[in-house]
Amino acid sequence: MSEKITIHLGSQQIHIETGKLAKQADGAVTVQLGETIVLVAAVGATKPRPGQEWFPLTVDYREKAAAAGRFPGGYFKREGRPTEKEILTSRMIDRPIRPLFPKGWFNEVQVQSILLSADGENDPDILSLIGASAALMVSDIPWDGPLGAVRVGRVKGQFVANPTHAQMTESDLDLVYVGSATELVMFEGSAREITESDFNAALKFGQESCQPIIAAQKELAAKAGRPKRQAVISETPAEIVAEAKAVAGTRIVTALLTPGKLEREAAVQEVGDAVGKALVEKFGADRISEGLVKELFYQIQKESVRRLMLEENKRLDGRAFDQVREIYCEVGMLPRAHGSAVFQRGETQVMVLTTLGTTEESQEFDAYTGGAQEKQLILHYNFPNFSVGETGRIMGPGRREIGHGALAERSIEPMVPLKEFQYAVRVTCEIMESNGSTSMASVCGGSLALMDAGVPMVRPVAGISIGLCTAFNEEGKLEKYRLLTDIIGWEDAFADMDCKIAGTEKGITGFQLDLKLGGVSHEIMAEAVERARVARLSILESMKATLSVPRTELSKYAPRIETVKINPDKIGALIGPGGKNIKRLVDESGCEINIEDDGTVKIYSVSAEGMKMAKEAIQGMTGEIEVGKLYRGKVVTVKEFGCFVEVFPGRDGLVHISELANFRVKQVEDIVKLGDEIWVKCLGIDEKGRVRLSRKAAMEERDKEMAQEQAEKPQEK
Repeated sequence: MSEKITIHLGSQQIHIETGKLAKQADGAVTVQLGETIVLVAAVGATKPRPGQEWFPLTVDYREKAAAAGRFPGGYFKREGRPTEKEILTSRMIDRPIRPLFPKGWFNEVQVQSILLSADGENDPDILSLIGASAALMVSDIPWDGPLGAVRVGRVKGQFVANPTHAQMTESDLDLVYVGSATELVMFEGSAREITESDFNAALKFGQESCQPIIAAQKELAAKAGRPKRQAVISETPAEIVAEAKAVAGTRIVTALLTPGKLEREAAVQEVGDAVGKALVEKFGADRISEGLVKELFYQIQKESVRRLMLEENKRLDGRAFDQVREIYCEVGMLPRAHGSAVFQRGETQVMVLTTLGTTEESQEFDAYTGGAQEKQLILHYNFPNFSVGETGRIMGPGRREIGHGALAERSIEPMVPLKEFQYAVRVTCEIMESNGSTSMASVCGGSLALMDAGVPMVRPVAGISIGLCTAFNEEGKLEKYRLLTDIIGWEDAFADMDCKIAGTEKGITGFQLDLKLGGVSHEIMAEAVERARVARLSILESMKATLSVPRTELSKYAPRIETVKINPDKIGALIGPGGKNIKRLVDESGCEINIEDDGTVKIYSVSAEGMKMAKEAIQGMTGEIEVGKLYRGKVVTVKEFGCFVEVFPGRDGLVHISELANFRVKQVEDIVKLGDEIWVKCLGIDEKGRVRLSRKAAMEERDKEMAQEQAEKPQEK
């Protein structure tokens, strides 16, 4: 029997229903807002795989074209590999739900969300997040929920919960907020230079908006939820743990405090090898697997790192808790790239290349759920194995790389005036070294590379990551915490938070929070936001010392753009039958030419000569004859009373015999012949569109211009 709960959130009604679809899943719900509906199903394996020593959680979100009443694009007419939107939504669901599964529980869990109906106004990503929480709540899978989720926009200064796509076009904030009953769990999104105080206010608004969603899930679970299964936690025998800690002893702390990432890793690995060898010798290879040693030594490292920070006020690299690592920037080192930059912060280094192209190079994609269908700014992030000194499978970008690229892209995009800058822009971030927050380094390097390319950014953008290390008492109350500015890789791995915030000197433009905790207070988050502001301003100063404003000139290898406005009725003549005219012009000039429906013609060229050729040809094929102007035209018809001169293709006028010269002409052929090119001046156009031209007037005007030019030249002595 199905159960349905309705959530009243402002003027919205969100419906969650279970027991109707996917009844063989451990938990399944549909979530509906407007006419957008998603199905979310959760299944947990009854036991872990043999030898399983980590928690295998898979979250998968998919959109179906049929949900919007459409066919998929492409030849096969079937949905294929996940799109960027689907990957980012899957990551958005995964991050907040993962920390709430029992530690040491290794049964595989899959959470799948399918878009069933899309109204084009209400985005399904928030509904999928709510659905994942609700499906886990009604299932027998052990999970410490529920969670509420809401998108927060700000329209005309007012916060809005779950704004429609139409409202989002007027919003200066796009915040995805996830919260528990009492704390903040996850956020991500972008803004147009929102202040820190307004950002904190938006977080609190999100927390308040989550409460009816959380209450509804508790009610649904009480009515239709299954009893939770007993979680079988994998625990290492106490004597093995004690022996491992005894072998590691104080050596692990000495190794952890070794300066330099690679040197530190080598020193720690030496201790780890000693621990593994000692455990095998004492307990036998049948009890001590490689995976057990790895997990056990990870916990020893984690405890040691946290003890150093919380009890001894020490970071692994010796920095103060609010100190940013040394910054190095360089621009313009790649001669053929349209813009290039290297940004280095400590042992994190990124090389960024900017490429400018025509707007035809903008990325188009199916948008079943509404919103934008094209991207003019594209940022790609690549993380090769060598950046961490390792070998491994070489393949295309994974979910992490797509997520990091999306974060950097949305952080930079608000400061790129794409409406005025009529280019498609691609930013490619190649990670050269990694030791903490390469996504924020990509924001900094991306800003520099864009300015080096001459992209007229409003202001440069920088980003930083703030970490958190906490200690709780036996009752679960927070006793102590440390905020960590500019976290390194091991602080990310062994501490509790990775809070990335990017922005300009005026405000925040991009953000993303990952927690290993079940939640964090708004008071601590407000401190982290302020830490990020201070660090961001110092990084911006370092960047400005290298390049403070965008270059005024584009690279000589970048395409130039000129815009010509033509009569929309002339578009057909410019294109020609079957595109004959425009294809010939593109081939001859070497330019790219884009024609818009309103008669705007954009010409892109890296050659000044090609640009001039294309522009003159377009004006020639589509121009309108204006009274008083001079034209060079071709004699196409000769009559007794004068000749007809073609000024533009298909557009000619009559030069009467009396207007051929400043003396009496007996025969037209005495002055011009068929095919001659002559200068003419437009004397007038009658009501029927007939054009009167004069060779005589044109010659007089050109003689005056030449005489004036001669008079202005310096006289020889």
